[in-house]
Amino acid sequence: MSNLRPLDRRGVLITFISILGLGLQQVAVKLALPEIPGLTQAALRSAGAAIVIAVILAWRDPGALARDGAFWPGLAAAFLFGCEFITLYLALDYTSAGRAALFLYTHVFFTALGLMLVMPGEKLRATQWAGLLFSFVGVAFTLRVSSVASWTMLMGDGLALAGGLFWATTTLVVKTTQLRALPPLKILLYQLAGSALMLALAAFLRGEHVSIHVSMLAIGSMLYQTLFSVVVCFSIWFWLLSRYRAGEVAAFTFLTPVVGVAAGALVLDEPIAPGFAMAVAMVAAGILLVNWPGRG
Repeated sequence: MSNLRPLDRRGVLITFISILGLGLQQVAVKLALPEIPGLTQAALRSAGAAIVIAVILAWRDPGALARDGAFWPGLAAAFLFGCEFITLYLALDYTSAGRAALFLYTHVFFTALGLMLVMPGEKLRATQWAGLLFSFVGVAFTLRVSSVASWTMLMGDGLALAGGLFWATTTLVVKTTQLRALPPLKILLYQLAGSALMLALAAFLRGEHVSIHVSMLAIGSMLYQTLFSVVVCFSIWFWLLSRYRAGEVAAFTFLTPVVGVAAGALVLDEPIAPGFAMAVAMVAAGILLVNWPGRG
């Protein structure tokens, strides 16, 4: 994987677009929750996005949907992708959205550790590790996770942490198997198609039901999640992984919960911590350290 390179200006700009979309997704999910339960939203989102991407692939290249020798790695990625969302939505039953977001984004550390073991070219420098830690502390400060947690909240935190581990493992599967040679859209299709079945089954087992009368707000939320958050932003994510060092790309995802907190305050009138600006500065400083040019 010698063709992988550090993030350049183009990569940073594209990454920010993806982060913005993923951060706003949390608000979109909350807006639709009264009418469409969480796992049902995730299942509909994956299924709808899979159909859209399959159509795009077939239109661009009729042979894109043919066998590619990556069925088993694709199945593994789909399973891990589904597990990530199942554990995340279960976590939200026990802990706050802020705490869940923070522990989910520990995937950055899991990813860096895994890549250091299996892909020496992805090894992070000491300053980059310091940047990751600084960003993590900034997010923790933003989400006010220093509050006293009950055993119930700790159980939710553990589920969210498991979600972060599933996310990191998915990245490792994509980076170290035949999937890395596939177009980003084909990688995403594997995950969406497989996870849609898993999420639908999980929603059924939980006994989730969709409201008989679904408002335009809920429909708009699902369209945003499906077309922009998944089709556009997730495609960008896998495109970035195919061209840039995963550790550096993943570092920017620390901005996602920060964007989510800001959007929640603007759209949902959720309270925001007094030190929000300071936390944003800490996250930005951490990302700067992760992407600071190394010697030689």
